[in-house]
Amino acid sequence: MLPPSGNGKGVVERLKKINRLFALTVVVPTTIAIAYFGLIASDVYVSESRFVVRSPARQVPTSAIGALLQGTGLSHASDDAYSVIDYIQSRDALAELNANDYIGKSFGERGDLFGRFPGLIPDDSFEALLRYYQKEIVDPELETTSSITTLKVRAFTARDAHQINERLLELSERLVNKMNARAAEDSIQFAQREADLAAEKVKTAAAALAKYRNTHTVFDPDRQSALQLQQVAGLQAQLFAAQAQLAQIQSVSPANPQVSALKTNIATIEKQIESATNGVAGDKGSLSEKAIAYERLQLDAQFAQKQLTSALGALELARAEAQRKQLYLERIVQPSSPDAALEPHRLRSILATFILGLISWGVLTLLIAGVKEHRD
Repeated sequence: MLPPSGNGKGVVERLKKINRLFALTVVVPTTIAIAYFGLIASDVYVSESRFVVRSPARQVPTSAIGALLQGTGLSHASDDAYSVIDYIQSRDALAELNANDYIGKSFGERGDLFGRFPGLIPDDSFEALLRYYQKEIVDPELETTSSITTLKVRAFTARDAHQINERLLELSERLVNKMNARAAEDSIQFAQREADLAAEKVKTAAAALAKYRNTHTVFDPDRQSALQLQQVAGLQAQLFAAQAQLAQIQSVSPANPQVSALKTNIATIEKQIESATNGVAGDKGSLSEKAIAYERLQLDAQFAQKQLTSALGALELARAEAQRKQLYLERIVQPSSPDAALEPHRLRSILATFILGLISWGVLTLLIAGVKEHRD
């Protein structure tokens, strides 16, 4: 049996025979990985939740203004999911979570030296905390095919992970409700403004039509023309009857005293017909001339009334839409309360370090051999 000193020298000799490059690229990193992940690295608990931002089916707008209101409303729910994700990773969300320095204490007093905040770099500013928060704490991910967002929150305790996840969902729901309120307010204000403008146009058109009626002493040229034409038709019938009577009397008794009276009556009727006809068409102040301006004013009034009706319908639609949410943050999976640490992946990390070390050792060995061969 060899003495103990001999065994010690044998171990030293074996260590000296180990390839230094192998020791540097494989043995040392793997030993450090075993020491860190096996003894130093703190357990990390992961709380996971899933939600979707969706919008209800919209009604088909019944007017041009309704279509415009729909066009100026909210975007697709999948687009708004990105807004929620951006908010989760924002300074505002972190500021809400870090009330009373909750995040700073939870991640500054727990965890190992390399995983806690601020870590090896002595920078405890809010900007450094924001970078740590975005990199180490929250991890939202949107699946574009299903529009489902998965939110993962990491913490050194299961309670902190669950609380932060729950609080982030509450803040996201508040953001969605705020977006709903703003969109509803904008839609109602726009519809109300359009309705007010349409009502003002109706008042202006009605006032212009009334002023024209009073100024030109006309109420409805078409009806008045019809009445005067009826009067002309009656006068023409009287004229034909008087002319026929005159011809009959002249053929029987030319010297009859009624001849003079009939001629006077016929001349009077002809003047009445001429006056009535000129009142309908021909003269500068005739009803036909007045009808052109009157119809234009009447068309303006009718068009303004239709605009008002459409604007009032759009206003009612906007108010009805405001009564219900346009966006929903629907929780599909509630924030989990982990009962075991999911990270770090100790064995996986050690094995990955060992494999990468072997690859590095192999590549460097080939490079060194090639350099030596080139020199020789």
